[in-house]
Order: sequence, then structure tokens, then C-alpha cells
Amino acid sequence: MITLISIAVIAVLLCLAAVSLYNRLVRGRGAVDNAWAQIDVQLKRRHDLIPNLVETVKGYASHERQALEAVVAARSRAVGAQTPKDQAAAEDALSGALKGLFALAEAYPDLKASRNFSELQEELSDTENRIAYTRQYYNDAVLTYNNAIQTVPANIVAGMTGFAPREYFQAPGEERGPVQVRF
Repeated sequence: MITLISIAVIAVLLCLAAVSLYNRLVRGRGAVDNAWAQIDVQLKRRHDLIPNLVETVKGYASHERQALEAVVAARSRAVGAQTPKDQAAAEDALSGALKGLFALAEAYPDLKASRNFSELQEELSDTENRIAYTRQYYNDAVLTYNNAIQTVPANIVAGMTGFAPREYFQAPGEERGPVQVRF
């Protein structure tokens, strides 16, 4: 009789522990999803600023069609990207196209002096800082979540209930190397 009660108590405790672990994993997955949504908000803000920037540049340098089309095409790819890996690659391409557009501004003093262009450039710079912060926040959430689903005993509950590791939002390979400074 006492053995049966002991087994029942142990079974209840194991069930409570499994439920507790499951709930912790759900909160971790929710944190990752929330962090991804924050990245998405900042990227949308960036994507919304770009048409205004392109229109401003068109007003001063309309014959620079290739640079403008590169920005528009890169923005389109970035808007359509789904996974963190695809999003990182698309955003990198967009950043490169924007750098080309800002370099173009150097050749057009009127454009560079334009208040609208300066404000858009400043807004994009602020947005880039926000994106960097939200990427870090997302990667921290992914680290916590991935560690949770891979540690014992949570990995047992995670495996039984379908929790899978998430991808980090990583910079493309060339951005990870040392910075080249040239004079």
C-alpha cells in the first residue's frame, strides 16, 4: 500500500516537472517569436523609408537609374525574405545598395545639402541602430531558447513535444572578418 502511494506521488511529481519544463519552453519560444517580431518592425520601418529616399534622389539625380533600381530591387528581396538566414542576406544586399546610393550623393552637392535627404539619411541611421539592437535581442533570446531545449531534462520534453532549435540572425561571412582601414 505504501509502495503504491510512493509510486503515485513520484508519478505526480514527474508530471508536474514535465509540465513546468514544457511551460518554460513555451515561454522561451514565445520570447524568440517576440524578438523576431521586433526585428520585423524595425525592418519594415527601414523598408518604408527607402521609397522616400529613392524619390528624393530621383529629384536630383534621375539619370542615376542603375543605383536607384538596385536599391528598389534589394528592398523588394528584403521584404520577401522569410527565414533569419534569408533575411540577413537580403538586408546585407540592401545595405550595400544603400551605401551605393549614399556614395552617389557625394557627387551631387544639391542632393547632399537637401534637408529632406539629410532627414531621411538620419532616420535610416537611427533605424540601423535599432535594427542592430533588435538583432542582438533576438540572438540572445535564441541562445536562451536553444540552450533550454538542449539541456537535460528539458531536452526530453522538448523532443517529445516538437520544440526545435531556432536560427540566429547572423551577419554574412564577409561582415565577420576584420575591418579594412585604408588611407
